This record gives sequence, structure tokens and C-alpha cells, in this order.
Amino acid sequence: MENKLPFESVSRDIIIKKESVAGVYGCNPYSRKVEDLINFGIVNINKPQGPTSHQISDYVKKILNVKRCGHSGTLDPNVTGVLPMALDKATRVVQVLLTTGKEYVCLMRLHSGIEEERIREKVKDFVGKIMQLPPVKSAVKRELREREIYYFDLLEIDGKDILFKIGCQAGTYIRKICDDFGKELGINAHMQELVRTKVGNFNDRNWINLHDLKDAYEFWKDGKEEKIREHIKPIEEAVSHLPKAWVLDNVVGSLCYGSGLGVKGVSKLDSGIKKGDVIAIMSLKDELICIGKATMCSEDIANNEKGNIINNVKVFMEREVYPYKSR
Repeated sequence: MENKLPFESVSRDIIIKKESVAGVYGCNPYSRKVEDLINFGIVNINKPQGPTSHQISDYVKKILNVKRCGHSGTLDPNVTGVLPMALDKATRVVQVLLTTGKEYVCLMRLHSGIEEERIREKVKDFVGKIMQLPPVKSAVKRELREREIYYFDLLEIDGKDILFKIGCQAGTYIRKICDDFGKELGINAHMQELVRTKVGNFNDRNWINLHDLKDAYEFWKDGKEEKIREHIKPIEEAVSHLPKAWVLDNVVGSLCYGSGLGVKGVSKLDSGIKKGDVIAIMSLKDELICIGKATMCSEDIANNEKGNIINNVKVFMEREVYPYKSR
């Protein structure tokens, strides 16, 4: 059975609160003009070995001629793999990817030979909640903290070389996993190579390299849109792992101006929303309007007729897309 990150294991049903159909405003995200995708989209870069994540961001900005580009979690220069890049007006959406689970494939080198059975037994100790002290060179305060390992699969054991796949909570240091693994075996170990294979909905099956992006951009300039549409995804794909609520057209405009969202404005929603969950608020055409923290669970949103359903709101939709209507 394929291992999954927590959000991939959740099955949700759609709860209809108020039947409604989309009106004339807005458009399906996949029908946007290429110019809009470039200024409000996200691209899944396969980061090469060598440059920093910040340098990759600069390369993407130059290739696409955009002012801003934000990445979803730094990868060390020698680490490769999935590095989603949010473009221009979409840059703030990377915040929802920073906290989602990640998957890596790692080559670990043991410093001494040891029985394969002991290796397989030790893996079990690294699944579930573990305590981890970040490395000396890290972007966070160096103090012991709890992290969760969702799965730890041994792919191959070749003498002192151990190839494994690991799914883990955001902020887990795989280099430290290798170091701790070796110490617990009493032989020491270090991380030889590391590839990030999954961040949210972005994975090693849909990544592209910088050359692909450059070629797609030049093809578009020559009037051929197919490749750039394939490579640059709507901002909505960055929130595909979040639970959602879809709202009536007549409240979209006011949400873009910072108004609250009452339960009466909801047309339908995902089941399983818990109070405090980060949720995405969508239009009936599946456009991302904003994200925020749920103040009610799914059942309360569906059954109540009063109350605001989100706080700590971050708006992404441009104000001119839907007309403002006071309520």
C-alpha cells in the first residue's frame, strides 16, 4: 500500500448548504490568459544541485520577467527536488505550503557495517512522534522539538549505503535523522544525497527544470501556449490540499475588500472541517478568494444561520474581478 502524507489520507464529502450556480463574473482558473498565469500562478521547479533556493527564485524571475517569486521552503544547495515557486501576485500562497507535510528520498551512508535486521528494526523507532534537535547550521532556534514522521520506507540496503523514502512533518531535518539513526545504532551515519519528492500537491511526477520553463516561455512568445500552460499552474493548485468552502457570487466582492464571511454566504463546503483548520474560500468557478482559519466545524457551518466562519483572513483575489455589493 502506498504511504500517504496526512492530507492525502483525508476523504471529504461535499455538503450542499444552498444550491447556486456561477454567474457571469470570474472564470475557471484553467481558462485564464497566460499573462494571468505568469502573474498569478505557481510552477513546480526540480531544483538542481548547486544553487541556493534564493538563486533559483532569481532565475525564475528572469526567465518569466516577473518582479517577485517566492519558494515554499528552503532546500540546501546540495539538495535537489521539488521546489514550488509562486509567481508575482501569488507569492504569499507559499505560506500554506510551508506547513504541509513533505516527502524525501535519501541516501544515507553508515560509517561501519551492521546487520540488515538491526537496520530494519531501528527504522521502527523513527516512525511516529520523535524529538529532534535542529543541526548547528539551521534557520531555526536550536532547541529540542517534537516532529512527526508519517512513514519511513527502506528502499534498498547495499552494504553501508541505505536508500529510504520518508514522509514527515514540515520542519523535520533529514540530515539530523541520518545522524541520529547512526548514533542509535552505535556506528554513526551521515546524509549522502537528498531529493525532495513531494510538497503538498506538487511532486516528482509533475516537476520541471529551468530549461523546460525557459523553452516554454520562448514558445509562448512565438505564439505557442501549450507548454507554458502545462508548466505554470493556477494559484489554486497550491491550496488543493486544504479543506474548502465555496461562496455565493454576491459575497465574493465584499470578501475581496476584507469583509467577514457569514454562514449565509456559503453555498457548499467540505466535510471534516474542524475549528482552527486553515481553509480555502473559493468562488463557484473554483477560483481562490482567500484563506483563513475556520471558526466553526463543518456541521456548524452547514446547520447554522448566523455567525462568521473564518478569521485571520488573507485575500488573494483581485478586487476588480467581482463587483462589490454591500450586505
